[in-house]
Amino acid sequence: MSDEKNLSDDLNDMLGDAKEGAKKAADKAEEFADEAADKAKEFAGEAKEAASEFVADAKEVLSDGKNVAIIAHFTFIGWIIALIMNNSDKTELGSFYIRQMLGFLILGLIVSFIPFVNLIGWLLILVLWIMSLVGALSGEKKPAFLLGTQFQEWFKSL
Repeated sequence: MSDEKNLSDDLNDMLGDAKEGAKKAADKAEEFADEAADKAKEFAGEAKEAASEFVADAKEVLSDGKNVAIIAHFTFIGWIIALIMNNSDKTELGSFYIRQMLGFLILGLIVSFIPFVNLIGWLLILVLWIMSLVGALSGEKKPAFLLGTQFQEWFKSL
């Protein structure tokens, strides 16, 4: 009987140790979970702050009209996109290059129908386009050689 009692006591001791170990593990898991939740809240706060800064920076970049001016230089579709972007938030720089590029597009269309002149005309328009793009990239309003001021007058409603 004493062997059974010793075995029963040993079993009870083992169960007690197991319960105590399980309680310690649960306490550590709860502590870890609390720590992870605190870190997640901290990270979420930092992410929210970074997103707010990004939005402010994006609004600043888009509000200066430089992007509209650059987009206007890339094909007729780019010009249409720039026109739509500029209508929602008009900027002087964006409007300037939208008018200038409309003049280049119309000039290119006219030159393409004149035989023998079209090659020289297209080369001249290419040079003017590059000069205009450089002006847009620098954020300065540089009218195109010869016709730039006329384009601004003719298309001032844009």
